[in-house]
Amino acid sequence: MGCCLSKKGSEPEEHIGYRHVAGAGGAGVYNNHKSHEPFATQTKPPPHQPYQLPEKHAPPQAPWRPPPSPKHVHNHDTITGKPFEDVKQHYTLGKELGRGQFGVTYLCTENSTGLQYACKSISRRKLVSRADKEDMKREIQIMQHLSGQSNIVEFKGAFEDKQSVHVVMELCAGGELFDRIIAKGHYSERAAASICRQIVKVVNTCHFMGVIHRDLKPENFLLSSKDDKGLLKATDFGLSVFIEEGKFCYPFGGLLLSIFNCCVDS
Repeated sequence: MGCCLSKKGSEPEEHIGYRHVAGAGGAGVYNNHKSHEPFATQTKPPPHQPYQLPEKHAPPQAPWRPPPSPKHVHNHDTITGKPFEDVKQHYTLGKELGRGQFGVTYLCTENSTGLQYACKSISRRKLVSRADKEDMKREIQIMQHLSGQSNIVEFKGAFEDKQSVHVVMELCAGGELFDRIIAKGHYSERAAASICRQIVKVVNTCHFMGVIHRDLKPENFLLSSKDDKGLLKATDFGLSVFIEEGKFCYPFGGLLLSIFNCCVDS
């Protein structure tokens, strides 16, 4: 006789974990025991976000540097090595003070101060050879090198244009020593010794600073004033050279004693 057995409750049973099926010969039953394996939980995928391009980094910038200062365009044909410049922008040329083989010396007045100087202008046409141009350039360098010495004419500046080279220097109102000797006719021993002492001082200063004048004569010494106490100053360094070790320089000028050979009282 059969009987119908019913399980408690008619609702299906909740199963937690993985379902386990029995062997092939047995009826399939549910295993309600928890498995030793962890329960794999499903996570929600992240919400969709729009694709962003990688941020572009600006290239490193070089450190800021000030713009280069404008440079003067040098004319390779210039004798002084500087650009052409009009001397009249700085000085007003006046009367002629003297004239030589290569140039003319003028009285000039500085525009900014009103002070008076002497300006020796040498025509570029007379500086034909390379040696002449080198001599002119060296004369300016030597005058600038010796500037500031008490017994040497003070150098103020050099300017060059297409026609001439202009050398501005201290104005010596007493004129040349040669003219003074002619005007006086004779010198006492004391007065002659004073002049000779100043000339020897010039030679010592030049040699100490590495320069040989090579053209010492009365025409190349100027007097600072017209009185007898005027300071004697050397000028005209056209034949002067810098001393070079091991090199012999022939002295172009005459003997120093010839200045006073007939001017000293016996």
